[in-house]
Amino acid sequence: MEVSKIQNEKSLTVAVKGRIDTSTAPTLEEELKNSLDGVESLTFDFTGVEYISSAGLRVMLATQKIMNRQGEMEIIGVNDTVMEIFDVTGFSDIIKIN
Repeated sequence: MEVSKIQNEKSLTVAVKGRIDTSTAPTLEEELKNSLDGVESLTFDFTGVEYISSAGLRVMLATQKIMNRQGEMEIIGVNDTVMEIFDVTGFSDIIKIN
C-alpha cells in the first residue's frame, strides 16, 4: 500500500494505492493520526485502492468519528469492488462516498 498526502490549509487529501488490509491498515492509521490536527475537510482518493478488509473499514470508521467532531470527510474514486464492500457493510450509509 502507498499513501500520499496533499495538505492545503485546513483541507487534506489522502490518496491510497493498493490493498487496505490487516497488514497495511495500521500504517494508514498511523499516517492519519499524525495528519488530522486542524483538518476540517478530509478527502480520501481511493482511485488506486483494489480492496479494503474489515481492518481497513475500522480505520475509516475511526477516522469518520474524528472528522465528525472537526469537519467533514468523503471518499472519492471508489471502484465497483470496494463500493460493494461499503454497500454490504452499511458503510455507504455512514460515510460520504462520491
